Amino acid sequence: MKDPVTLTNMRALRAEIDRLDAQIVADLAYRATLIDRAVVLKPTEGLPARIDARVEEVVRNVRAHARAKGLDDALVEDLWRRLIDWSIAREEVVLGKGDGA
Repeated sequence: MKDPVTLTNMRALRAEIDRLDAQIVADLAYRATLIDRAVVLKPTEGLPARIDARVEEVVRNVRAHARAKGLDDALVEDLWRRLIDWSIAREEVVLGKGDGA
């Protein structure tokens, strides 16, 4: 990551944003592969796709990470809840809907 103050023109700034966006997409793609692995592991442990306590734990974690970085934690929560819902829907295709315990 470059220090933003070293980006002295819009071309450089946009290039860094584009680079960062590509990295975020790569990280999201990796996260999706972890979700795919969860689909394999959850049945062996008797776990449903949605585990409400885990959803809330993830949200608490990302809100704390956001606050630590000076980022709007409500925005991060909104983004992550959408990501979590997408991930659970992906799991439910294979696992079906569980009780959410």
